[in-house]
Amino acid sequence: MNRRDLLLRGGLATAGAMLPGWASTAMAATQAPALPDWTLGVGDILSDITPQPLVRVSGRAPALKGTLYRNGPARFRRGASAVGHWFDGDGLVRAWRVNGDQASLAARFVDTPKRRLEEQLDRIVQPGFGTPAGPGASVGSPDDTNPANTHVIAAGGRLLALWEAGSATALDPETLATQGMVTFRDDLARMPFLAHPRIEPSGQIWNIGSGGESAYVWRLSADGSFEAGQAIALPMASYMHDFTATARHLVILCQPWVSDQARLPFSQSMSWRPERGSRVLVLDKDDLSRRREYELPPLFFFHLGDAWEEADGTIRFDGCFHADPTFALLGAPGLVEGRHEYSERPELTLVTLHPDGRADMKAAGISAEFLRSAPETAGLLRHQTIHVGGYRTDRPFARSIGIWDWRSGRDDSFDFGARQLVEEFVPAGRHLIRTTLNLDARATELHVFDARKVADGPVVTWRSTVPLPLSFHGSWVSG
Repeated sequence: MNRRDLLLRGGLATAGAMLPGWASTAMAATQAPALPDWTLGVGDILSDITPQPLVRVSGRAPALKGTLYRNGPARFRRGASAVGHWFDGDGLVRAWRVNGDQASLAARFVDTPKRRLEEQLDRIVQPGFGTPAGPGASVGSPDDTNPANTHVIAAGGRLLALWEAGSATALDPETLATQGMVTFRDDLARMPFLAHPRIEPSGQIWNIGSGGESAYVWRLSADGSFEAGQAIALPMASYMHDFTATARHLVILCQPWVSDQARLPFSQSMSWRPERGSRVLVLDKDDLSRRREYELPPLFFFHLGDAWEEADGTIRFDGCFHADPTFALLGAPGLVEGRHEYSERPELTLVTLHPDGRADMKAAGISAEFLRSAPETAGLLRHQTIHVGGYRTDRPFARSIGIWDWRSGRDDSFDFGARQLVEEFVPAGRHLIRTTLNLDARATELHVFDARKVADGPVVTWRSTVPLPLSFHGSWVSG
C-alpha cells in the first residue's frame, strides 16, 4: 500500500472537493458578554509572548533546571468567526524555563499554512476536527488544515509540534520559531503522524499514522530520523488519537467510533457502532506481521498510559474511558461557545490482555485524564500512573492532580480547588511540573511537586502575567 492509498482510505486526500458550507459558532463577536469564568480557559491569545520572568508566589524551588514545553490551541476566533471545536484552535507552543529559583515564560504560535491563510483573510475558513469550511477555504492535503496544536516533543535538537492527522512541524527549541513541516522520507510527505508517539527509554520513537482501515507504523531514531515504516491493517477504521506500547509490542486499541464516509469536518465522517465492540491489536515490534487481537466491550477514549509486559506474557495498560464519543461531538464544541452541557467523567481503567486470548478491565473508581508515567520506565513494568482529575458535573476541566497506585488501590492527590483549571502534569526527575490557570489572579501559574509527596502540594509556585488558554500536552527537557 503506498502513501496515496493510505490517505485516500482515510478520506483526507479528497477533502478539497467536499467542503461543506460555512457555519459560524455562537462565540462570535455579537454574543452577549455574560460568560462563565471558566471560559478564560478557551480564550484567545492574539500574538506571541516575548520572554518574561515569572514571579515566585510561594515555596522554595528545588535544584531543577530545564524547560517545560507545552502545546495547545490558543486562537479560536477571528473577526465575527470562530472555530467549531476546542481541538481546532491555532497551536501555541509555550516554553516554561526553570533554573533554580528563576523561571520564565515565552510562547509562539506555530506558523502553519492554516494560520497564515486565516490571518490574511481575518476569519476562520479551514475545516478541522469539528469546524466546517468557510468561504475562501483551501484544502489540497491534510497539512492545509493542520493546526499543530496537540503535543510537542524534543528530537534531534529540534522540537516537533504534533497533530493527529498530518505532518509534524519542526520548531527551534530556543526561539520557538517555526522551521517548517517535516518530511521524514520523500515518499512519506504529508503522511499522518499521531500526536502521541511512544518514546522508549533509549529515545527511539514509535508512532502510528491512521488512515481508515489501515495505518502506517513509524519508527524513528532518538535524533528523529526515519528508521523504518510499514503499513498495517486495522481491525476497524477507528478514530485513533493515542496508542501504547510495551518494550516488545505495540498495542493499538480500536474503538467503535469508525470512519464510514469521506467528509469534513472530520468528526462528521465518524459513526458510533457499539455493536461492534472494541478490539485490541498487539503487534511484535521486531516483526509487525506477527499480530494478536483481543475483544473488549464498546468504549471511547482519547488517552492511554504506557503498557507493560509481565514474565508470563500478560500485557497491561491503563486508559481514561468514556461510554461513548458524546464529549468529542457535543462537549468540546460547547466549550468554545461558553457552554458546559456534558457531565460524564472519564474513568481510569486497567486493561489486562492474558496470554490465553482473554481480556478484562478493572476500573479504579476515580475520574482521570492525561495519563503520564516516568519516561525512563516507558514500556517497562510499573504500578503508578500520574493523572489529573477532580472533574465535576457543574463545570468543565480538571481541578486536581494525583498518582494512582494499582498495587495499593490508593491515590496520592492534591486538589487545587474550584478557582484553578488544571493541566497535564509532566514528570521531571523526582519532581512533577505542571501549569494551572488561576481564575482569581487571571494568570497561568507554574508548579513543581515532589513526586513522592503529591498530597503535600506544590513545593514552589511561580505566576505569569497572562492567562493562557488550556494546553493539551507537553514534554520536560532537562538542562
